[in-house]
Amino acid sequence: MPESTPVRILASTTAVKMIRSEVSRRRFLSFTAAAAGTGLLAACGTGSGPEEVAGAVGGPLEDKLSIFTWGDYDDPEVLTDFTAEFGPKITLDSFNSNEEMISKLVAAKGTSGYDIVIPTGPFIPQMVENGLLAKLNHDLLPNLEHMDPAFLGRDWDPNNDYSICKAWGTTGFVYDKTKITRELNTWADFIDAAQNEASGKMSVLDDPAPLLGLYFWSNGIDWNTTDPAHLDAGEDFLVNTLAPHISTFDSYPGGVAIPQAQQMLMQVWNGDARIGIQESDEPDRWVWRLGSPDTELWMDNWAIATGAPNPEAAHAFINFIMDPAISLRELDYNGYHTGATGIEEAAKAEGMEMLDLVFFSPQQIETMHTQVLGEQQQRIVQIWDKTKAAAGA
Repeated sequence: MPESTPVRILASTTAVKMIRSEVSRRRFLSFTAAAAGTGLLAACGTGSGPEEVAGAVGGPLEDKLSIFTWGDYDDPEVLTDFTAEFGPKITLDSFNSNEEMISKLVAAKGTSGYDIVIPTGPFIPQMVENGLLAKLNHDLLPNLEHMDPAFLGRDWDPNNDYSICKAWGTTGFVYDKTKITRELNTWADFIDAAQNEASGKMSVLDDPAPLLGLYFWSNGIDWNTTDPAHLDAGEDFLVNTLAPHISTFDSYPGGVAIPQAQQMLMQVWNGDARIGIQESDEPDRWVWRLGSPDTELWMDNWAIATGAPNPEAAHAFINFIMDPAISLRELDYNGYHTGATGIEEAAKAEGMEMLDLVFFSPQQIETMHTQVLGEQQQRIVQIWDKTKAAAGA
């Protein structure tokens, strides 16, 4: 079935190196509707190139720290505790997709003002090649010793020169069993319900690859396919069949949509689903399903942006967040495995709830596949844009 070997976080593999070598890293993406059809990275000229260093030497910490991250991804009390202990005041901005984050860095040309950014693994080599990330000073990150080696040295950054695992997770869906009375188990079930009882009351992630993944996963097609026929069929389905039923594109339904029961059916990342169900006044009304027969596996990473104005504070924060006690608090807040050694046992010992949405069996992990970036990525973004337009978003 798959046209390329999937990457699995818990297995040693070189599949991420399959980032299509014949595709110039300087034209691998067009990131947003505003930039559609243009080679954003081809024209970026950001920073000082891939050898840019973060500039931290262990000196005094700056009084500020700016983080550009996915929404509601860190425990506010952890951020407050960092400021109380070390001094820098943290400001957060959020994005919905890697494309959105990268486009902002490209446009800023090293002057974004962001210190820490959170790219997903396969995007890192191209960001490094185009001077968007600065090298880390490992001497300032002694808490690396607490990270499980299985989550370090990934193919996109073998020596962790530019990135360190923040969290990894997967994609599935939740549905309101008081509104959808039949059992849903697969992506095909999701799509069927979306066009029937959940029509106009369903949401999908505001993220290009997992949106198109809905079609590929439900039809047994490798979601990293470059076959134009598959891409054409996926576009036709999303734009002409599914889009009229989509209520909204929401990357964070756990924040509002699930607790307030705004939708019947929602594509969602596992940790966000856990947050939403826990925050709901009626948690038993919600059913979580890991997407099947196949779905996504992603790893987000701590990284420092080229031109970061506060590199000392950025290193101090990344080191702070890898402390085992802090890492456990982060997991409890956002519902994602942080890659820390022994964290599953620690979470169970603490009596944390809904850990089946955090930790997955080897059999489940076998069904999860990491995105491979290639020549198809620009087309995927275009399909995302067209689907949103067709849905009236």
